[in-house]
This record gives sequence, structure tokens and C-alpha cells, in this order.
Amino acid sequence: MCGIVGYVGPQSALDVVMAGLKRLEYRGYDSAGVAVLADGGLATARRAGKLVNLDKELSEHPLPSAATGIGHTRWATHGGPTDANAHPHLDNAGRVAVVHNGIIENFAPLRAELEERGHALGSETDTEVVAHLLAEEYSSCADLAEAMRLVCRRLEGAFTLVAVHADAPDVVVGARRNSPLVVGVGEGEYFLASDVAAFIAHTRDAVELGQDQVVELSRDGVRVTGFDGAPADVRSYHVDWDASAAEKAGYASFMLKEIAEQPKAVADTLLGRIDGSGTLSLDEVRIPAAVLREVDKVVVVACGTAFHAGLIAKYAIEHWTRIPCEVELASEFRYRDPILDQRTLVVAISQSGETMDTLMALRHAREQGARVLAICNTNGSTIPRESDAVLYTHAGPEVAVASTKAFLTQLVACYLVALYLGQVRGTKYGDEIRDVVRDLSGISGAVERVLGTMDPVRELARSLAHKNTVLFLGRHVGHPVALEGALKLKELAYMHAEGFAAGELKHGPIALIEDDLPVVVVVPSPRGRSVLHDKIVSNIQEIRARGARTIVVAEEGDEAVVPYADHLVRVPATPTLLQPLVATVPLQVFACELATARGNEVDQPRNLAKSVTVE
Repeated sequence: MCGIVGYVGPQSALDVVMAGLKRLEYRGYDSAGVAVLADGGLATARRAGKLVNLDKELSEHPLPSAATGIGHTRWATHGGPTDANAHPHLDNAGRVAVVHNGIIENFAPLRAELEERGHALGSETDTEVVAHLLAEEYSSCADLAEAMRLVCRRLEGAFTLVAVHADAPDVVVGARRNSPLVVGVGEGEYFLASDVAAFIAHTRDAVELGQDQVVELSRDGVRVTGFDGAPADVRSYHVDWDASAAEKAGYASFMLKEIAEQPKAVADTLLGRIDGSGTLSLDEVRIPAAVLREVDKVVVVACGTAFHAGLIAKYAIEHWTRIPCEVELASEFRYRDPILDQRTLVVAISQSGETMDTLMALRHAREQGARVLAICNTNGSTIPRESDAVLYTHAGPEVAVASTKAFLTQLVACYLVALYLGQVRGTKYGDEIRDVVRDLSGISGAVERVLGTMDPVRELARSLAHKNTVLFLGRHVGHPVALEGALKLKELAYMHAEGFAAGELKHGPIALIEDDLPVVVVVPSPRGRSVLHDKIVSNIQEIRARGARTIVVAEEGDEAVVPYADHLVRVPATPTLLQPLVATVPLQVFACELATARGNEVDQPRNLAKSVTVE
């Protein structure tokens, strides 16, 4: 959540910063502001609401030309989304400007100390405290990076901070603890941002910052130290996508574009994973095979859509490896005192690699001696860096807040992890792994076929835009698909939607069934476990007899469901465990179209942020 951009170089800092903030709009925000260093002082503009409000302010009251600047899009935590609470925040003399993502947990006592010393703070935010502390420290040392280090050692919580000082006109300083910050390295110019998307139009060369590090950008280059002042080792990398990948490419929304990109994303995530002998490989594995062979429990930790991917992973891991698997909401994990030891493998799933709940669950697991394998879409992010093994999904940038292509690639990655464990432990032979990978390789084409048949789904969605409730039912791996379908409808359409295990229907939820209530049913293949299919056909009959409008997602050739489906959505036949990869797609299209029909902004749903970097 929130977006940060900083710049030092020969271009107009304001233009670079504003363009960067616009590329970070997807992260979710409710106010925005900028600060530039010019004519020996600071010039700022801040406005509540969207960037168009800030654009209007800048057109009516232009800022002076400058080569150094910072900007921010804020998602309110401390204090409402007002002009006064928008970033950047200044000290009383107006010489220091600070932008901040995250939460300063001890800001209240720090604020009290400042007020006792005569500082006047004009906002409700925790961020303003940092500006005043930086001003005090700078007055003593006249070094902005050192002042930042001194301040950071006093702060508690998760934060990214970026600051400028009027007395250091060609310097931008940043700091990070548990919140993303990346450096962009151009030709004679340097960038700071919470996401590489902010500067991808200028450079694809980046430097990742580690935990508790301070970075100083100047015309002379980049200098990184720890909070203790010691020089820090950093890793440079090259971003493998360009600015055009983050544009809409003619689609009405990023979500539509990203749904359409799913066949390629699935194929890219599979590329290079298996050699001719059937041996599977991940991106980085720093866990010896002997250790993996001793694993007696797998725990998946994730949030939101990634949690649903984890629920599906459980079926694959247990079926292919015979290791017990638990799936935990990362936000609850460390608070329930989970049982972990050196023989536990924790799989952490996060699109951004910065999800704070998942990161804290990962750290708790490592403190208990467990090994951690990360599934992530963002190279250089915190969760992969702090894990013992990594499998990157290759979905490319996902801009829409509600996840689509990241979910499908997470599923592919989960299947690969399950197969890898089966390979290492000897529960899967090379030819068996090749067979499953061959099936996975065919999924890209199957998703393409699904996307080509979605016009009836869109028409159905538009016809249901006036409804207040939709229920989703599924069995086996169809249950997490039902949960994901309901989540997409909540996120995008702002309507009541619930997903249930179909077998639980008679234990309570059937009381919700009434005339013309839309119920989406995800039907397992009759070719797999026929008993599952027979049971869910019975569930469809139960709800239809009570007046529900049945929307049935079933594979091609399944004729048993036809008499009981008011609306039938066909998907290609796939092996049972892999069906979520095709069954999810119509539910994404359904939610996106229904939300659009209701007049909602599908790329930036209200109250949501793309990367949740606070607990």
C-alpha cells in the first residue's frame, strides 16, 4: 500500500515523480503530495483524494523547476485522508520533507517528547514525528544520511522513509525496515521507489535494499549502509519487463488485460522447470535434499487470494508426497503458538513479496527452526530474500488490486513445489513428474479456450448486477475455487458473496437459499473421483428444488449436470487436481463484468491496496 518516488538527476524532478506516482496508483491511496528542492528551499503540494486533485493544484500553483524531489500516495492509517495529513510532512522550519510507508509504533511518546521541546505538529500522522526528529539530528551532524540512521535507531514498527533537506539540494535519503524500497540506477540519474514500476520507463537496472538499511542518492551515485553506519552489501538486478508491460494495451482496465494475459503467465511460470530426464528445478534452493527428505509436515502461510492457492496446494502436496499439510492464514499464524520444528517446511505465498502478515509468519517460523520456501512474483522482495528456497512466478506486473494472473501462477508454482518434494522424497518418479508437467503445459491452451467462450458469462453477469447476494459451492479443490470466486465478487462488486464446501450446505447454509438466489457451483470431473461428482449433482438438485438459480461450471462432456443447470459454463476437461486453473477463470470474468455493470472501478476497489505492508 502507498507509493513512494524519489529522484536525483538532470530531468525535471516533478515530472519524474508525478509520472512515477501515477504508475503506483494501483497500490491504493487516498491522498497524494510532492516536494522539490529549488532555490535553496523546499516547495511542496499536497491534496486529499486522487492524483487528479494534486494535478489541479500543481496547474493552479506551479512549483519551481528542480532536479531533486520526492512524492507519495498515502493510504490513511493515523488520521483521515485530509490535506493536512497528506505527505510529505515538514519540520517547523520547512527545511526537511519526509514521506513514509508503514507504521511508527512508538510515535506517541516520540511526539510527546517533541512537543515538550517546543515543536508544533500540525497533523494526526505518525510520519510528521520523523520530519521533526530528522531536523533535530541534522542540526547537529549536517549529514542527512547520518541523521536518518540516528532517527531510525529510535523508531519501532515497519517503515519506509524517504527524505530531503533544503541544505542538501542534490541528495535524497531513504531507509527501510519491513517495508519495500528499491533503487533505480540510470545514466547519471537515480531513483527511489516502493516498486520498480515507478521508474521502469527510465531504467530497468535496480538495486535491492536489505532490512534496516539507509540509502543515500546523489549526483555521485548510491551509497548504502546499515542503521549502525556500517557499509552494506547490496545486490543489483535487471528487471525483465518494460514500461509497456504495465500499460493497458487497449483494454478498458488492467484487470481485463491481466485476465487475458493468464495463458502466457501460466506458460512462463513453467518455462525451464524440468529437463529431459524429468528432473524438476526451482529458482533458488538452499535447503539440502537430505533435510527435505526428513520433513514430516508442510505448513502453507498466506493471505487473501494466495491463501486460496495454498488450500489447493494442500491437496497436491498430500496426494503427491504423502506429507501432512496445514494451510494457515498468515495473519493468525504466529498468534496461535503453532507447533514447528526443524522437520517442518513452511511455504510462504505472496504476490508482492512484501505482505507484512506473511513476512512476520515467515520470521516466526524461522525462529522456531523451520525451513521456509517462498512462492513470489517479485524479484528482490523481502520474503524471497529471507527464505531458504524460492520459486518465482513469472506473471509479470499485476497492477489491478484484485489478483487474477498472480493467482493462477501461484497455483502452478504450488503444483511444482509439490512435485519437487515428491521428486526429492522418492514418492514421484521422473516419468510421473513429466506426465504432470505435460498436463500443466496444456493448461495454457485450455485457459485460452476458456477466455474465448466468455461472452455468455459476461451477459449473465450484467443480468445479475442488481442482485445483492451470490453464493458459491465446491467440493475437493473446487471448494477453494468457490472461496476465490466469492472473494473476487466482494472485492470488485461490493456485494455479499460466500463460498462454501458443498457438503456443508445441509449443515446450515441451505437456510440462505431462496427464490432466484444465484448460486455458482464448481463441479469436479466425473472422470476423476466419481463419488465427488455424484455428491455435488445432488447438491445442485437440493438448491434448485428450493428455488435457487443454478450457475454450473462443469467440464466439457459432463452431461449429468445439464438438467439441473439454469446457466451452464463449460471448461476444458483437465485432471482433477489441476481443474482450478480453468474453473477459476470464468469466476474472474463474472466478477469483473458484474462490477463494471454496477459502475465500480475494477482496478482500484474501495478501501483496498495491492501490497499490504502493515499487519
